[in-house]
Formats: sequence, structure tokens, C-alpha cells
Amino acid sequence: MSQSQLMPVEEAIDRLLAMAEAQRLHDSESVPLSDARQRVLASDLVATLDLPPWPNSAMDGYALNVGDWSGQPFAVSQRILAGQAPEALLPGTCARIFTGAPVPEGANSVEMQENVELLEDGRVRFKQSLTAGQNIRPQGQENRVGRVLLRAGKRLGPFELAIAAAQGCTHVHVVRRPRVALLSTGDELAEPGTPLKPGCIYNSNRTLLSHWLSALGCEVIDAGILPDRPQQTRLKLEQLQHAADVILTTGGVSAGDADCLGQVLRECGKPLFWKLSIKPGKPLTVGHFGTVPVISLPGNPTSALVTFGLLARAYLLRIQGVEDVTPLSFPMSVGFDWPKAGGRREYLRARLEAGRAILYPNQSSGVLLGASWADGLVEIPEGCTLQTGDTARFIPFCDLF
Repeated sequence: MSQSQLMPVEEAIDRLLAMAEAQRLHDSESVPLSDARQRVLASDLVATLDLPPWPNSAMDGYALNVGDWSGQPFAVSQRILAGQAPEALLPGTCARIFTGAPVPEGANSVEMQENVELLEDGRVRFKQSLTAGQNIRPQGQENRVGRVLLRAGKRLGPFELAIAAAQGCTHVHVVRRPRVALLSTGDELAEPGTPLKPGCIYNSNRTLLSHWLSALGCEVIDAGILPDRPQQTRLKLEQLQHAADVILTTGGVSAGDADCLGQVLRECGKPLFWKLSIKPGKPLTVGHFGTVPVISLPGNPTSALVTFGLLARAYLLRIQGVEDVTPLSFPMSVGFDWPKAGGRREYLRARLEAGRAILYPNQSSGVLLGASWADGLVEIPEGCTLQTGDTARFIPFCDLF
């Protein structure tokens, strides 16, 4: 297959997202905040109280009404701590107040304690001019009742869960977890903890992807390791199509005689696309088996990492209702030369050092250690060369995960 016949990455993503739109999950559930991290909101979170609920002090100091003050010392009529309900301020007096405490009715200014002199008779003298509203957080400064705080489709991280908690929520309404059947293929694969036979390797992709799927809010169905047998492959896919919202596989999708999964999908399924203009990850195959979507990643660990992070991740977020599925990226100066232009878009494991992206020495798709060493991926477009000091798009792993 020539390079011109390979599907561009953008087109593959567009097709995946169109497939995801047709497969969007509509079931939802209410879950405690403690179980809601990385889940996706099913409905808008609307404010039910103002924040702050009342004007409060931004400083430790003294609250007063500046209209009562013309330079004279004030008596301290009350002491207000955070968590207390103050009395109305007596005219011509001030209140000792602490950060976060409600400002008493009748007060319109707070002077920080550093600018106040405490006199021997217990009164206080304000040493500089005062203005109304200073050092007071007004009621509703952050939000008012009825404001949409978080839109449906928002992934819930620590900040979003804290926003819900600040409204007094104990539970949030979230989209049901996608059920993802994770299937590894290949006679060469062995389970960690079992004896390693000659010619075999331990299965690392399942560990990588199961943790990644969980981080994306998915329910993982461990479908085990499938040998390279066409009949067993068909039977396994038939079983999984009734148990999962999507089947995610690794290995067996190249054009070799032993690549049974790709053959079965192309012969018995409904392929959406096969072979991308990407390196690593060209054999990625996407389609349906019966009614269930199947995303088949290449078996090499870095190929699986790149294609999952750039394509499968977007699909899995979109079926949950997340609109912005494009990973964070930014231009970064590179600390390496890339003199040979390639025919496919390349993604290289790189670390950020001294403001530049430095490549891991071994970019083989079978080397997973480079992913742990790296901070993310440098994207090199088709037909592009680079010299040290040029800029390239950098995609940090922290956003992909």
C-alpha cells in the first residue's frame, strides 16, 4: 500500500468521532463525590446558593462604616470569627474580624490589622484613609443562585468536585461508564506470573490500557489473551459484542498470515478504516462486529500507546458526551535534528529539558521504557524536517492520561 493510500490522522479522528456520536451513551446515574473522579456530568450543575453566601472579610482586621469615621479612634464593639453569625454593628464602633468571617450589618469596610494601632484604653486608631468596600468579598462574588457552574459533558477532576462540594452536593449526576472489553491477541503473549516459554513475551499492553481506560471513566471487561486462530477469534468477538459497548483489542491487525483479528474484522465485520498515515501505529483498524464498535490497536507497545492516546481516547470520551476531546498541545523548541522527511506523520517520545524537547535515544515501537522516560510526544508532520532550535507540536502525557 502506497503512502497516498494511507488515511490521514485527521480524517481517522473525524470518522471515529462520527462513529462515537452515533454510539453516545444516554444512561446516567447518581454517584457520591468520592466515586465521581474522571466521570462525566450527565446534566448541568446549577448553583443553588450564592458564593460567598454573605459578604465576608478578606483580611484579619477591623470592620467599620467609613461614613461614621472622620479620623477619631473607635471602640471595638464585638469580635467576629469565621463560622459565627455577627450582630449588627453599633454606630460609631468597629468590630474585630478575622478572615472569612461574615461582615456585620452596618459595616462597609475592613482595614487590615497591620494598619491599625491598638490604644491602651482598648480603642483602635486607623492610621490611613479608608474606602468603602475595601477588603470585603461581596455576596455572590464567585457565583449567584441559578448560574450554570459546570456544563453537561464536563469531566470531573478535583477542581470540579470541589465546586460541587461548595454547593453542598453529596452526589453528582454522571453518564454511565462505558463497558470496554479489553482483548489481547497473539500466541506469543504470556500472563505475568506464569513461566515464560521460548519465543514468548509478557503482556504489557493490557496493564497499560486497563489503567488508562479506568482513568477515562470506563468499566474494563478483561477478555484475556486470544490465540491466533480465526475460528476462536470469531467466537470471542461474538461473545463480547453482547457484553460491551466497545471492544478494544491489541495485536493481530497487520497483514501477516497470523494476524487473524484483522482478517476476521475485514471478512466478517464492517470495517470503517484500516491503515493510517501514522508512525508508529499504521495497522490501526476500526469498524464494527455485529453492532458493537471494535477498535483494534497494533500490538507493539508504543504503537498501542500512540494510537490509543490520539484516537481511541477521543472516541471513548466523546461517547460519554465530552465535547473537547483534542489533547493539549503547544509549540516547543526541539533539541535534536530530524534531517529525513517521512511519508507518515511521526510521534516521538521526548522529554522537556532546559526549554527544549529531547528525544529518547531508541524510538523503536517495541520499546516501552521510553514512554516512562518521556514527558510526551513530539509530532513531526508528513514531509517535514527539523533542525535544533526549530519548533514542533508537543503533546504532554499528563493531558492524555
